[in-house]
Amino acid sequence: MKTELELKEIVKAKYSEIALQDKETNMSSCCGAGGCSTEIYNIMSDDYTKLPGYVEGADLGLGCGLPTEFAKIKEGDVVVDLGSGAGNDCFVARRSTGATGKVIGIDFTPAMIEKARANAEKMGYHNVEFRQGDIENMPITSNIADVVVSNCVLNLVPNKHAVIQDIFRVLKPGGHFSISDVVLVGALPEALRNAAEMYAGCVSGAIQKQVYMELIHANGFENVVIQKEKAIIIPDDILVNYLNATEIAAFKASQMGIFSVTVFAQKPKAACVPGAGCC
Repeated sequence: MKTELELKEIVKAKYSEIALQDKETNMSSCCGAGGCSTEIYNIMSDDYTKLPGYVEGADLGLGCGLPTEFAKIKEGDVVVDLGSGAGNDCFVARRSTGATGKVIGIDFTPAMIEKARANAEKMGYHNVEFRQGDIENMPITSNIADVVVSNCVLNLVPNKHAVIQDIFRVLKPGGHFSISDVVLVGALPEALRNAAEMYAGCVSGAIQKQVYMELIHANGFENVVIQKEKAIIIPDDILVNYLNATEIAAFKASQMGIFSVTVFAQKPKAACVPGAGCC
């Protein structure tokens, strides 16, 4: 059983590699992990290309939803993107915040931060900032964000409770999040759950859907709703790296499922982090 630190180092190493890959390579595998699938489709990613603010060079094809599409971002908002990668969701969010708003991307992989900053500079975006840090303990002041977004990232973090708790901290009272993530219904085969590449690939780090939703409620959020849900099918040429033919057949025949969900939740208007000056 790997420790939280070991799992985080696996993710950091893999995503440093992913930062140097092209979009086609990342999309044809499982969130960029492992070898390419020969199937001519991506496994999780949704199409960003029609969203206003889309920047092709910032899209690495790593997401499992379109959280910015559902995030209800208004002009002038302060938006925080967790696991901002090369800046894709940040740049889409910036289109909605306008010149009076601000977008802050948080990522703990130096190569991703470097790539995102280069993209922002190339586009001339001065109200988008990228900070290196852990999303369990964000380098952001409490009660500062109107909106938090994230795309296929919380499943990579071992301590999901700490992430949701810190989201609550950085949101203003009445602020909200829209997060796309991978969740499970039923138990993953042990070989998948223990595979380092599948962990970096967003699947084996996922938790049960019911537990995921309970964590959000337990951390004080209200108006919790699933905005979008879709099943994720892992192709055989990826499964064969971890399971034999009999195990693949059993896996497909089981009631177990892997899903992408986009979840909305709001911090109560009366809520505040003590000592932050808002209560």
